[in-house]
Amino acid sequence: MIGTNNYGGYLLTLCCDLQLLDEMIDNGFPLTTEPNILREMIAPPNLVSKMLSVVTGNASNVSDTLPSGTGSCVPWRPTDPKYSSNEVYVDLVEEMDAIVNRDGELVKCEIYGEVHMSSQLTGFPDLTLSFANPSVLEDMRFHPCVRFRPWESHQVLSFVPPDGQFKLMSYRVKKLKNTPLYVKPQITSDSGACRVSVLVGIRSDPGKTIESITLSFQLPHCVSSADLSSNHGTVTILSNKTCTWTIGRIPSDKTPCLSGTLALETGLERLHVYPTFKVGFKIMGIALSGLRIEKLDLKTIPPRLYKGFRAQTRAGEFDVRL
Repeated sequence: MIGTNNYGGYLLTLCCDLQLLDEMIDNGFPLTTEPNILREMIAPPNLVSKMLSVVTGNASNVSDTLPSGTGSCVPWRPTDPKYSSNEVYVDLVEEMDAIVNRDGELVKCEIYGEVHMSSQLTGFPDLTLSFANPSVLEDMRFHPCVRFRPWESHQVLSFVPPDGQFKLMSYRVKKLKNTPLYVKPQITSDSGACRVSVLVGIRSDPGKTIESITLSFQLPHCVSSADLSSNHGTVTILSNKTCTWTIGRIPSDKTPCLSGTLALETGLERLHVYPTFKVGFKIMGIALSGLRIEKLDLKTIPPRLYKGFRAQTRAGEFDVRL
């Protein structure tokens, strides 16, 4: 049941979604799919638009004029954008998916990555982006602006970029040999009680600080109560029996350890179902896949061009099984 106060906002969002579908699809076929153009055609709902819809009774967010990109020879870019300061920035954003079995063996370890760009360039720039080691990439997907032939022949991304922020490509790097962290859980049970001990530490130093380290797991349904604590960080147990250990950074003087006891329901002597530990972390300034950007060139260089490169890796589906 939708509350009266939220009904107007819900209706506006629904209308906005229907308007997006109407612009994206023509007679059942994809027509306009570029996010930057869709943002110009249909403004996202906000507080001002909600108030106007209540006052005027009009919930439409569709612009009265077509975006300039619809008249361009490339549909993802406006006809002639102008900037006083020409800037282009590239971000490598990677997620590590890993599975560690009960014997501590790495069953799966791969990276899903995306190359994000933010460009504010005057005119009609033609860019080329090359990697130092493109051979590590698999399962690539490209933005429509990327010319396929230069990549197929020389592994070089050649493209006319959209204006603003966009995702240039996505990729996978498979069969990695190591993870930056190790997790060593141990659970023993006897006489209706369980003893828990979990160690977390750095397995291989990536060269950058590992931040925002967390460990979460679901207590089995047969656990009636839990008494868990740690020598570093904080431990939180929610009412749905989800336990989250927030570590942050690994200290230099000790190894973070979670320990405590679990009480089983009456009549149970041993624990027969063991939890899966989910690991979270973030590393700024490095791509754990080893992918490196070699250079970014413009065929027509505007005056006072600024370029920047960043990288980060975070945990995706990182599971340690017991």
